[in-house]
Amino acid sequence: MDNRPALIFDMDGTLWDSSVGVARSWTQIIRKEYDKNRSVTREDVQSVMGLTMDVIAHRIFPELKKKDAEALLEKCTDNENRYLLEHGGRLYPHLVATLDRLKENYRLFIVSNCQSGYIECFLDHYGLRDRFEDIECYGNNLKKKGANIKLICKRNGIKRAVYVGDIQGDYDSACEAGVGFIHASYGFGTIDAEVPAIKSFRGLPGAAKKYFGE
Repeated sequence: MDNRPALIFDMDGTLWDSSVGVARSWTQIIRKEYDKNRSVTREDVQSVMGLTMDVIAHRIFPELKKKDAEALLEKCTDNENRYLLEHGGRLYPHLVATLDRLKENYRLFIVSNCQSGYIECFLDHYGLRDRFEDIECYGNNLKKKGANIKLICKRNGIKRAVYVGDIQGDYDSACEAGVGFIHASYGFGTIDAEVPAIKSFRGLPGAAKKYFGE
């Protein structure tokens, strides 16, 4: 059994920023299926990143009934997956080299509140599947982030883990799951607690080493 500690990553604001591509792909569908004059901006997308898909549907389409908003968002996210698989997003600096360094001492995982297929688009566009042992998301099982962090830990026999995320909801989910937390302060949000923080992704090896006392 691999007894190394685990680093479990959030996606948006932690590993990459896909908001420009997401905005473009959603706008394509909205103009085709709903309102030819409407656009979704990068800021719109960033304001809802980290939320579950049902909440995002209501935030983006508050004027629609719940089932209609969710159906339209599903079309948007299907197009989003196709777009990101082809075009990718913006990786944070030194991400791949830092993941390779981290993999020498830690087990690596991803848990996100995203739709099914989103994490796979990230992994496949950049050829990163071999860096991560397992992934989970809201779209696969309708479980929120805290529950899926617990699920990843149970499924993989993880005894020591830290969740790396950028917004308050990430910290709250880590607390719910009973794992540690490191704040990716270069991302989209702040944390209302005293927690370890990194100003860039390449600062993570040092922060993880300090957290685990190695």
